[in-house]
Amino acid sequence: MDITALKSFNFVAATSLHFRPKFSLFRPFTSLPFKPKPFLSLSSPRLCSFNTAASSGISKEGTLPPGVGEGVNESSSSRVLQVVLVSPQIPGNTGCIARTCAASAVGLHLVGPLGFKVDDTKLKRAGLDYWPYVVVKIHDCWADFQDYFRQQEGEKRLLAFTKRGTKIHSDFPYRKGDYLLFGSETSGLPPEALLDCKTEPFGGGTIRIPMVETYVRCLNQSVSVGIALYEASRQLNYHQLQIPSESCIDTDESIITEDIFA
Repeated sequence: MDITALKSFNFVAATSLHFRPKFSLFRPFTSLPFKPKPFLSLSSPRLCSFNTAASSGISKEGTLPPGVGEGVNESSSSRVLQVVLVSPQIPGNTGCIARTCAASAVGLHLVGPLGFKVDDTKLKRAGLDYWPYVVVKIHDCWADFQDYFRQQEGEKRLLAFTKRGTKIHSDFPYRKGDYLLFGSETSGLPPEALLDCKTEPFGGGTIRIPMVETYVRCLNQSVSVGIALYEASRQLNYHQLQIPSESCIDTDESIITEDIFA
């Protein structure tokens, strides 16, 4: 092969190797082999409040974790103290609080609207299998809870736990029949609940748990409940824990001893 022919061959080869059309990076997205997933809608069932669940025909009792309250009798000892969560938003917090209430033998009230369905998986998991050992009552709104509260017999007070409370939790004198109120994780207690806690005949005042507020906005809700509940129980000599063994109902379910959240 002469020099001229060789140069011509090399030119053709180079052209075919380096200048042939390549796959375009700017093809329309419609030609992609997959479809993009839609964003999560705010109407997702996982974000529904209890009111939404109620409007769909689901009963309060049917949506609670199975066996709630079946392991104990609702005796007078469980009414020594009560925990009230007003519009809680995080199911894991509520589940942990339910477990604390079971351990300290106090009742738990959930006041709507809730930020989750009461059959939420995270709610069940956080409470483990202790749900039979806590009495839970659900109220659609603050007005419904007010009606329930007024109908209860005996001495009773509403105590609001808030960052702007006027008394420190360990200095406040607790009494039997106190209801310890805690607000939403995002917005705290609503004005109507705070007003009822401040005014007679049932308002017992506002209470705060001291903390460094320079860089911490607030304590976790379940932590706050634990601090307040056990301080109140200590002052009352843990009266509600002195439950006769015959007041407990035997169940076939075993208690999980391992704390999977430790």
